[in-house]
Amino acid sequence: MLKSGKYQAVVIGVSAGGITALENILPVFPEGCRLSILIVQHMASGGENYLVQHFNSRCSLPVREACDKEMIKSGTIYFAPADYHLLVEQQKTLALSAEAKVNYSRPSIDVLFQTAAEVYCERLVGVVLTGANADGAAGLARVQELGGLTVVQSPETAEVDTMPKAAIKETRVDHILPLVEIGKFLAALNDDEEE
Repeated sequence: MLKSGKYQAVVIGVSAGGITALENILPVFPEGCRLSILIVQHMASGGENYLVQHFNSRCSLPVREACDKEMIKSGTIYFAPADYHLLVEQQKTLALSAEAKVNYSRPSIDVLFQTAAEVYCERLVGVVLTGANADGAAGLARVQELGGLTVVQSPETAEVDTMPKAAIKETRVDHILPLVEIGKFLAALNDDEEE
């Protein structure tokens, strides 16, 4: 059953096939949305983060690259910079880290999900999308453990199904949805009333 009225943030983890997946989801969030959306998209290190420019032209919400010690704003989409882990701190600020790779990845989905879960608890939604490794599985389990809502892209709609399958194996996921339904589902959480 859908837990209503309490979501403040959505964390999204995606890897191979991510741009296409995110193009189906991010433009659906309406102007005025109060949810903060934090994204780890695996990418090669050293490159310019073209994702911000790409999605700013397609989304109603502002899209930014996360900065160290920045307050998390509602109604804003943040991408982790290339080659930095993105963490959420207790004061609901962002933190960047160049610590060792996790699951062969920096930024790591698990790092974002686990730190966000500790801060937002039941007010967090964790979403695992297409990708070619198991990053995000442990993080999604932590989101669920602390009372958050868990969503995974149905493997048959994923460009690469390894990451969704790993997340489903690790967690009793609340919702397994086709890619085309995820954006509308998440945007609807914005309209839920506090119980």
